[in-house]
Amino acid sequence: MQPKGAFNRALKRATGYELRRAAGQVKRRRRAAGEPGDRLLRAPAFVMCSVRSGSTLLRVLLDSHSEIHSPQELHLRDIAVRVKTDYGAKALGEIGLDDEQLRFLLWDRLLQRELAATGKSILVNKTPNDVFIADLIARCWPDARFIYLLRHPGAIERSRQETRPQDSPERNARMVLKYGTAIEEARAARPGITIRYEDLTTDPRAVTKAVCAYLDVPWEAGMLEYGRYDHGRMKPGLGDWKSKIKSGEVQAADPPPLLEEIHPSLRELCVAWGYAPAPAVQPAQ
Repeated sequence: MQPKGAFNRALKRATGYELRRAAGQVKRRRRAAGEPGDRLLRAPAFVMCSVRSGSTLLRVLLDSHSEIHSPQELHLRDIAVRVKTDYGAKALGEIGLDDEQLRFLLWDRLLQRELAATGKSILVNKTPNDVFIADLIARCWPDARFIYLLRHPGAIERSRQETRPQDSPERNARMVLKYGTAIEEARAARPGITIRYEDLTTDPRAVTKAVCAYLDVPWEAGMLEYGRYDHGRMKPGLGDWKSKIKSGEVQAADPPPLLEEIHPSLRELCVAWGYAPAPAVQPAQ
């Protein structure tokens, strides 16, 4: 049983608090977005890339590092939160949360949960359509890091057509250009490291060393033997699922198509990424 004196002191403190609150001397504490403690995940990295660009190979190489976890594709773009009533919106507004901030909290908890399950310290998220939400990612994690993965646009076009034969060549080229344009916009807006799929396949040691340096972790030779490790299921919707990636060994990239075999709409992107020379400027007549 609580002593009478202690009870009186507790009552006095509570009464004093209520009086100060009524007088406007006590302000409720609200957490601001981006405030320390608002995000559980620290400095996550995101691979900005197109579909069919070799991103699954990069993922499994990085995931083979003892301190890097790169999960299967998680499709953050498709994960959102909706507050159903005005009462809910009003209640959340009182603590500084709206639909976007709730979405960010869910993203952060999802990725932090993935990382915590592995006991590793760095998360690298790889889903090609992340490139369409690069601005949201940067708002969610102001300390986010970006890895830009390029591949010959003609090779992407060819690979995507092989996996989606139901698409017309025109639609296929439009989709490749859509991803390529988004990558260029992201590269212009946010600093990061740019690597090429072709370099990754010819010299995986050098490329993974560069990425590890960017992520501030020492390189590990075991990364190149990714087939020794479990990287989750590989199937459509979660990343590449073809025999080449399932072989467990880095294999050479196929030669790129000839320029005349590439859809005309992609040739400018080939030039911008250094895969084709700029067209000669015709002298003025």
